Amino acid sequence: MSSLSETLRLDGGGSSCAGRVEVFHDGRWGTVGDLGWDLADAAVVCRELGCGEAVAAPKHAHFGQGKGPVWIIDVMCNGEESALKDCGSHNWGKHTANHADDAGVICSGNERTSLKNQKQCEGEVEVFIHQVWRRVLLDSWSLTESSVVCRQLGCGSVLNFYGSSSSRPEHSHECVTGFQCSGSEAHLGNCSSPQTLNCSSTQQLSITCCRSIRLVGSGGDCAGRLEVFHSGSWGTVCDDSWDIKDAHVVCRQLQCGVALSNQQVPAWFGPGSGPIWLDDVACEGNETSLWSCSSPGWGKHDCQHKEDVGVVCSGKQ
Repeated sequence: MSSLSETLRLDGGGSSCAGRVEVFHDGRWGTVGDLGWDLADAAVVCRELGCGEAVAAPKHAHFGQGKGPVWIIDVMCNGEESALKDCGSHNWGKHTANHADDAGVICSGNERTSLKNQKQCEGEVEVFIHQVWRRVLLDSWSLTESSVVCRQLGCGSVLNFYGSSSSRPEHSHECVTGFQCSGSEAHLGNCSSPQTLNCSSTQQLSITCCRSIRLVGSGGDCAGRLEVFHSGSWGTVCDDSWDIKDAHVVCRQLQCGVALSNQQVPAWFGPGSGPIWLDDVACEGNETSLWSCSSPGWGKHDCQHKEDVGVVCSGKQ
């Protein structure tokens, strides 16, 4: 891909940071075939576009079939390149791929989100946009956007959101408003773009989330018996079919780094109590939440608490 133009875009995803991968070459926009397409390739696209980290690398024209030529296939990135042009690939246009195999990318977005408080899952909402931390205003905000923020931060579901007058002087002149989400987004950056404006006396947004996943029994937040919150009560997860890919998703959702080991000793952190909510969990390993992984369904299992699964993560990031 030494001759690849640096002109690159994502189309059809409703956001500049999600969609079908398109490149500009020889005066025309074209697509990228999904042969060999993986998360490492997606990571490079997200990096080049300034869209954060790669969340997924969907194939088979997930964002619809493109038009024009399918310029390249069999892209081979190691995930560390700064641009797609630095990766290897099959020669331009010399293949039989069609648009049914157009590659896609979903990035985390070109912003970071935080809650300013001593408590990780409660506080004033701030987003990092255009290299500046900006407060979010209550105007036009809804429960839908709140649920996306709680999910992005690994904080479960939203309990409530409200306006508050901040007394903090830092960044007081830089605010944003106008986020519009469908509710299914993994990150606020995949919602419609907000407007930046000067802060005024308008109330600034605060959110309280309710964590729906936790690790207990180790004395720390990033290792322990896995417990999930469902239908009003905490319960455990059975270790049937559990592997390191499932553990990676748990660590990612909790913002605890990566999984260091897959606990093979049954109930390593002690048996839990209450319902056994999940069994035979099957993650690909690149999901941002355990809820994106497949399983037989809530409460469907043939386990006892002596089979409760544990997870050990590398630690807070």
